[in-house]
Amino acid sequence: MPALTLSGISNAYASMRYPVINPSNRKCSTIPIFSLNNQYSRNFHLSWLGFFVAFLSWFAFAPLIPDAIKTDLNLTSEEVGNSNIVSLCATLVVRVISGPLIDRYGPRKVMAGLLIIGAIPSGLAGTISTAQGLYIVRFFIGILGATFVSCQAWNTAFFDTNVVGTANALGGGWGNAGGGFTFIIMIALFNQLLADGMSPHVAWRVAFAIVPVPILLSVAAAILMFGTDHPAGKWSDRYKAVATTLPASDDQTSNCENIKTKSGDDIETGDEKNIEVTVTAVNATNLVSELDTAVNNPLSLNTAYKIVMNPLTWLPSLAYMTTFGYELAIDVNLATVLYTLFKSPTYGQTKAGYIAGIYGLLNVFFRPLGGYFGDLIYVKFGVPGKKYLTIACGVVQGLLSLGLGFYINNHSHPSPTPVEVIIVIFVIVAMFNEVANGVNFSLVPHCNPNSNGFMTGIVGAMGNLGGIFFAIIFRFQPYPLGRAFWIAGVITVGVNLLLCFIRVPQF
Repeated sequence: MPALTLSGISNAYASMRYPVINPSNRKCSTIPIFSLNNQYSRNFHLSWLGFFVAFLSWFAFAPLIPDAIKTDLNLTSEEVGNSNIVSLCATLVVRVISGPLIDRYGPRKVMAGLLIIGAIPSGLAGTISTAQGLYIVRFFIGILGATFVSCQAWNTAFFDTNVVGTANALGGGWGNAGGGFTFIIMIALFNQLLADGMSPHVAWRVAFAIVPVPILLSVAAAILMFGTDHPAGKWSDRYKAVATTLPASDDQTSNCENIKTKSGDDIETGDEKNIEVTVTAVNATNLVSELDTAVNNPLSLNTAYKIVMNPLTWLPSLAYMTTFGYELAIDVNLATVLYTLFKSPTYGQTKAGYIAGIYGLLNVFFRPLGGYFGDLIYVKFGVPGKKYLTIACGVVQGLLSLGLGFYINNHSHPSPTPVEVIIVIFVIVAMFNEVANGVNFSLVPHCNPNSNGFMTGIVGAMGNLGGIFFAIIFRFQPYPLGRAFWIAGVITVGVNLLLCFIRVPQF
């Protein structure tokens, strides 16, 4: 038994360090996160890093707007709510546009382009002096939210069916954690600038100049220099990656313990040319999965019509609208809700911002966990397993939000609930919310796999549409504070239950 345990640990470690390549499509059937000397590892880390740094600008207003920016610009609560909604509008549009661009030019170039373009309005944040200026800058900064589509499409292009859910969830989860880190970074920097003698009027503007712009441009440069388009090489060569025949042999295996390099040498070489290994097995699941041989095709009007009219398109799209849309609305409103609920001489913008950042930080663990569960359930139940797991997580999230709303309303007067209780409740809501997001994007690659960029763009855009929709609820139902939460919960449960009737392929 000890030997088996040690062998299992060794294999798990090998799968996180060495890429195992499926020769039928050149995709990787492991996730080698502990390595940078092969294209699969580099592209994976660049994909989530590009999405991560986008939040440093996209969400940079949220932690400072409840007090510093609101006071400096003389904003009303309604104008703050409007700016939160505006910040999500551009992302909705650009996510739809970026999908077809990815299918034509590849996710690497689109990712880098979005970061470069998004750095421009980020650099102009310090010039804002009115609510209208805030709306304009936050709208164009919202372009950066479309990096999510590139992140997911990039991982789908490089990782095989057995790990694509985990790869997408890790990329999305680690990238989404940028929202939480942004709260910490911007608040800490703002407070330090105040301690250095700057006025609040100057400090929040300088914070934007120091953090987002140079980081966005640096990561864009790294993506262009160190990333690759496709396992086959250039994006234009992607059709060459799919073999005309799949190898078949009863004694073939893909276990890490049987991995050998192409040259037959031991795997511990450290050289990229030797470290990429070939897995010669294609299991029964892979043999019948359309995703194994799918290639991104340029979008045409006829293809777009078929995709839009396909119910399978709207299964993950509507589910994501209720889960990621909910998360976006929470991210941009939670600091304001906490600040309003617990405002006191000992509880101000800083504490509210740090606590609100927890919600985004939890993506580091829970969204990847959702992708892992999706891949795990796929082995036994196929795509239907991913579908029902996605729906179940969405329903539980909705029920928890419903309960949270009633709890806040019933415990905010005459004295509010201790903040520790609210934190625990939000953490539980975040668990199911972010697991649902992770499972969803283990399902997306199976839907319209030959137009993965467009499909990912639609799902991502629907997530943003949900963010706008839920943000509108928070904007127009601000009091009592729990009302927006229970309304969002009812909608989430209802939509997810309706999705049970959409059929999916077995594999």
